[in-house]
Amino acid sequence: MSDPDDDHDADGGSPARDPEIHVLWMSGALGCDGESVAITSATSPSLEDLVLGTLPRVPRIVLHLPLLAVETGEAFMQAFYDAEEGRLEHFILVVEGAIGNEDINGDGYWTGFGVNRFDGQPITANEWVDRLVPKASAVLAIGTCAAYGGIPAMRNNPTGAMGLPDHLGRDWRTRAGLPVVCLPGCPAQPDNMTQILMELACHIAGTGPAPQLDDQLRPVSMFGLTVRESCNRAGFTEQGKFASEHGSDPRCLVKLGCKGPVVKCNVPYRGWTGGVGGCPNVGGICIACTMPGFPDRYTPFHKADPWGNAAANVQRFTYGPVFRYFRRLNVEKKFDREPEWRRPGRVLESGYDPPWLDGDAS
Repeated sequence: MSDPDDDHDADGGSPARDPEIHVLWMSGALGCDGESVAITSATSPSLEDLVLGTLPRVPRIVLHLPLLAVETGEAFMQAFYDAEEGRLEHFILVVEGAIGNEDINGDGYWTGFGVNRFDGQPITANEWVDRLVPKASAVLAIGTCAAYGGIPAMRNNPTGAMGLPDHLGRDWRTRAGLPVVCLPGCPAQPDNMTQILMELACHIAGTGPAPQLDDQLRPVSMFGLTVRESCNRAGFTEQGKFASEHGSDPRCLVKLGCKGPVVKCNVPYRGWTGGVGGCPNVGGICIACTMPGFPDRYTPFHKADPWGNAAANVQRFTYGPVFRYFRRLNVEKKFDREPEWRRPGRVLESGYDPPWLDGDAS
């Protein structure tokens, strides 16, 4: 931050200040705090880059995240009270965890995040959402639970859990015209989280466009491709090479239950931390944790989809071996060898007469 006593606008008006955007991270909904932990391993950009304001033309982020906060209790909740009372001009509301249906909670409550000052009773996640979204510049549902309900919203759950867009309505918009931005994952990929916070902060500050979203309110830049399209094992599919057990030679994992062909996720090419890791990159199947129907629609995880299994068998027993044979033949006879002019001989095609061929060591 600039020193308000030293820095002034050119017209001699109010003190010039570096732009900053508050991020109110609410982790009191129905979730496991997985995103709170995962974001600490982000590297591109890192969380430190955002909170220290080291990136050019990116507003500094003031992060109010329970996991990393020094303040506790009333002191930590003060920023949320300030936002509710309109004392924060610009802030991003981040919701982590599913929203329970408090209309069916009986005599209790499903969630609690801070307490009311007037009666000391817990404030539910639903109440905080309803109090803050009208004043927020952007609203981010982070993780699959917040985006679509996730594990807390499995069939027959007692809480009536749902994603934030279902709680607010799919047509809901912020005062700036932005819909809820959904960043699914179980947990969400670390760099995806810091990148979307950066993009939203830049948009609010007027230095960048709003993220382009798909029909499920996901950023297209991160969820525009399927796992199969960017997987480093995808090349084995066209050749009909499929793993039959975990830990076998690198092959396509679809017959072990990998849901990659139908799942939107960028982990295969972005990795997990520092570009390294990620489910299929380390031999794990994709269980579709970024998808709206997770987990019910994709269980049991280690059972291949019948249609996917059928497609794999077609590739394995029909054009896969033929494709593999002719590609290997082409590689061995044409590409996997040096050009003729690089081979030993008395005469070089270039016309150069090397002295060592005449025994002249000089």
